[in-house]
Amino acid sequence: MTDAYIYDAVRSPRGKGRADGSLHEVTSVRLSAQILNALKDRNGLDGHAVEDVIWGNVTQVGEQGGCLARTAVLASDLDQSIPGLAINRFCASGMEAVNLAANQIRGGAGDAYIAGGVEMMGRVPMGSDGAAIAVDPSVAMETYFVPQGISADIIATEYGFSRDDADALAVESQKRAAAAWADNRFAKSMVEVKDINGLSILARDEYMRPETDMQSLGALKPSFKDMGEVMPGFDKIALMKYPHLERINHIHHAGNSSGIVDGSAGVLVGSKAFGEKYGLKPRARIRATAKIGTDPTIMLTGPVPVTEKILKDHGMAIGDIDLFEVNEAFASVVLRFMQRFDVDPGHVNVNGGSIAMGHPLGATGAIIIGTLLDELERSDREVGLATLCIASGMGAATIIERV
Repeated sequence: MTDAYIYDAVRSPRGKGRADGSLHEVTSVRLSAQILNALKDRNGLDGHAVEDVIWGNVTQVGEQGGCLARTAVLASDLDQSIPGLAINRFCASGMEAVNLAANQIRGGAGDAYIAGGVEMMGRVPMGSDGAAIAVDPSVAMETYFVPQGISADIIATEYGFSRDDADALAVESQKRAAAAWADNRFAKSMVEVKDINGLSILARDEYMRPETDMQSLGALKPSFKDMGEVMPGFDKIALMKYPHLERINHIHHAGNSSGIVDGSAGVLVGSKAFGEKYGLKPRARIRATAKIGTDPTIMLTGPVPVTEKILKDHGMAIGDIDLFEVNEAFASVVLRFMQRFDVDPGHVNVNGGSIAMGHPLGATGAIIIGTLLDELERSDREVGLATLCIASGMGAATIIERV
């Protein structure tokens, strides 16, 4: 079986996902094209250099519909002989794109791929595609569907995490992200977003709030309490599934949950032969990939069982991992991961995460793989694991090792 290597990883800064966000004027196609062009130019790719572009995006309607991946290729400087595949595994779409590319290479279906994703949440609102699991009563009732925020609060209740626990993690995420930017830790991978005239639109993550402290977070109202307890009363549905809980403790709010942002990221994955052809040195080997389904009501616990699975399947232990990137969809997701595996918090999300910098759904999986790779190199570590929780109850993970 052919090994799959990461040769390069880039991302855009993340812009606030609203009308006054810096990237609001940029379409998902144009932002994706800038990422594709960066990978092409940085690595001297020409002609049919890669077998395919696999691109994740979650809300596949309007300008993000119609096989966005192929449209992005045509809007970029890549050769038109390169096709495109748009995929959706909700929040893990960008990671699944990378994992799929790696496994295609392992199986002999091409020597190189560009994989990643995009989400312009300020232009194409989350949920505007009308997911059946949420809007079809026959499915929602059978699965005991509740919104993700309620699921995050179920995790907090089930595993004993307090509001202070969640807020403390959020404050630390903000501090780490600010420190990482101050130390230029993202410079290697950052692609400045420019307009059609070549003028800079955004060069830095703009969602961050480094002044955040426990006092400011303590003043925020729980975001999901009303929809849980009053209308439409999702707590009752959750308690039907988890009758051993007396009530749902609503601890999550805007400050300890991931930010709504715009952004894109891409990873160049190839075989050893590909690198030799283009004179490129691999930065890491994709050692293992995994995905799993989980309970759709609590929904967001996926990082735990998928990590158990990937370690077991590949004969590894949690102690074999030097660094972790666990997507900060909600604070309780990361708290549960650290609780289950008893890992050092200093080895998890070293440079902050989605609570501080935002979570552009289809891109985040590729972003955290790139962030993990950069940090492994910076800190001279060897093996890292990236993982995300996924809507409707799934988990995905990738293990990379430096070469």
